[in-house]
Amino acid sequence: MSEPESDLGDDLQQGLFSHLLELRSRLLKCVATVVVVLLALVPFANRLYSELAAPLVARLPQGAHLIATEVASPFLTPLKLAFYVALFVGMPVILYQLWAFVSPGLYRHEKRLARPLLVAALVLFYLGCAFAYFLVLPAAFRFLTAVTPQGVEMMTDITHYLDFVMLMFFAFGLCFEVPVAVVILAAVGVVDLAKLRGARRYAIVGAFAIAAVITPPDVTSMIMLAIPMCLLYELGLLAVRWLLPASTK
Repeated sequence: MSEPESDLGDDLQQGLFSHLLELRSRLLKCVATVVVVLLALVPFANRLYSELAAPLVARLPQGAHLIATEVASPFLTPLKLAFYVALFVGMPVILYQLWAFVSPGLYRHEKRLARPLLVAALVLFYLGCAFAYFLVLPAAFRFLTAVTPQGVEMMTDITHYLDFVMLMFFAFGLCFEVPVAVVILAAVGVVDLAKLRGARRYAIVGAFAIAAVITPPDVTSMIMLAIPMCLLYELGLLAVRWLLPASTK
């Protein structure tokens, strides 16, 4: 009996070792993708930052401008932005590599559900970032510049501005994942379609509460996030009905 047990242990070790090698290979591909995109973006780092700062610069009072309070920030801050953009651009490749690693261990019905969820999560995150940049940030900066006290000159540090905008992008990207979260909750059996429909009023209240916490302190930005979240909740209900017909019974 010792020989078969030994062979079984060797097979497990070899299987684990091969999985670790595959994981390392796919992680290296992810890192290489980000590095290649980053190197391609470095010459355009200052231009990227100018585009990112456009929503605020367009609404600054005449003569006001962004400032750099640290010696190295004029160089490091655009480079930091280039890294974020490289990660943003390379995310489809990163998700593909992770999917290729875990998909062999999934059942067919799990793959059928996971594929559209991964694609939807990526697209919705991008849409959330775009929504924040093109609609929410201009409205927020219009409000913030309008309420600046008299005698105070608004001159924002470039590093603090980058951190603020990246936080907004991340927050809005996550908030736009509402349909994916709804489908996952239904898929694991926490709720069904009937319960989700009955929870609409709580979802609306939660959307406005989250929007009040995340957005800058103006009503326009809060409404601009809360209403899409409510609509995305309804989209999640449609996705549950389509992807999980068993939960509708």
